[in-house]
Amino acid sequence: MTHFDSEIAALQEKLLLMASRAEAAVNKAIRSLVEREDDLAREVIQDDDIIDGLEKEVDEQVVVLLAKAPLAKQLRLIVSASKIARDLERVGDEATTIARRAIELNTEPQLKPYVDIPRMATMAMQMLNAALRAFTSGETNLAVEVIPQDKDVDALNRQLYRELASYMIEKPVTISRCLHLMTISKSIERIADHAKNIAEDVVYLYEGRDIRHGLIPPV
Repeated sequence: MTHFDSEIAALQEKLLLMASRAEAAVNKAIRSLVEREDDLAREVIQDDDIIDGLEKEVDEQVVVLLAKAPLAKQLRLIVSASKIARDLERVGDEATTIARRAIELNTEPQLKPYVDIPRMATMAMQMLNAALRAFTSGETNLAVEVIPQDKDVDALNRQLYRELASYMIEKPVTISRCLHLMTISKSIERIADHAKNIAEDVVYLYEGRDIRHGLIPPV
């Protein structure tokens, strides 16, 4: 293995560490909501700086590697790593948003049993996990399968919005809680969007083709 290869491997390892942190943050944020546990939410908020710091480290490694005039395949990996890091940082941001809203919701009686939100979160996290597995394994079929799942999360988000809007009309006293839940739902929907972005980047990395905007290759 050349020195450049070892630097590429270090970049991948840093990215996977960032992914692990981002996934853990989302899972912990959802638990803080469902279990009404403020301490978990505060941990998510505090740990967001770690994810931000990892993104900066990835960016610094990317700049160093780009300066070494890599080959086309290596160049795609470096560019993809930078884009994936950006999406993972935003996943961390969404986890922080969920955690902050959970703390607010925990000060009031629970509006309703949390069913749709954990379900949405599970779907979004399965998408993210599959996209990241595709990144490490090179199995682009896994990445391609992630992309249409985004529509299912979007549909659940819209369904929950309609339900919460009805609550607010019928019982104005619930408005504050409903708005917090809408924000959490939107954050989960955005996490699914970031998972989709990562899946698209994986296809570009290994196949050299851009499948954004519905240009999905055959599996």
